[in-house]
Amino acid sequence: MRRADRLFQIIQVLRRSSKPVTADAMATELETSKRSIYRDIATLMGQRVPIRGEAGIGYVLDGGFDMPPLMLTSDEVEAAVLGAQWVAGRGDPALARAARDLVAKIAATVPEKLRPVLLEPAVASAPTWKREVETLDMSRVRASIHAGRKLRLHYSDEQGRETLRVIWPCLVGYRETTRLLVGWCETRDDFRTFRTDRVVEAEFLDDRYPGRPAVLRARWFAQMEAERAEWLNRQGDGTN
Repeated sequence: MRRADRLFQIIQVLRRSSKPVTADAMATELETSKRSIYRDIATLMGQRVPIRGEAGIGYVLDGGFDMPPLMLTSDEVEAAVLGAQWVAGRGDPALARAARDLVAKIAATVPEKLRPVLLEPAVASAPTWKREVETLDMSRVRASIHAGRKLRLHYSDEQGRETLRVIWPCLVGYRETTRLLVGWCETRDDFRTFRTDRVVEAEFLDDRYPGRPAVLRARWFAQMEAERAEWLNRQGDGTN
């Protein structure tokens, strides 16, 4: 790897991490020596890249730093194409359109040498199987999540039993042919997951729920991880 490329990759490594990254971890990922990483960090700091930290503890990149747009590698282009293919086939109409627009924007700006990677990718997403019909406006759902606003759902479960729920939506999850809406249910006083194709009707409320959506998501992920760990322990103990 050329040094200029390595300097760029160091910034990428720091930018995607929310915690300090050690020189040892960067050296392992970039397949170089820690001494080279220390020299590169010093060079970047000398070029006024806002990196903070020290040897043995790790380094972080301050927020607000940006680089020239779309300095992409061939692997990054193919990753973007693969992700866009998947979203175009399985996302709601607004996200599917955005995925196609993303590929078009990348095609218009990447260097000529990367055009074949984009237009003739070596990766592909599997075809979409028949998806269940849903009436829920997913664009509005995503807007409610970003705004931290409540939803009132008229929901029909697998047995056809209908209930009214007020939820604090925090995440939309994707399966192969269905979408799932995760939120805190005021009725159950706990997290619940709702299949979007089983929502009979939804009312988008102006009421904000307490706390930030990101905090609610973190609580849900933590609960899922705890339940997974408990399940694995039961399997190991033979008490399933």
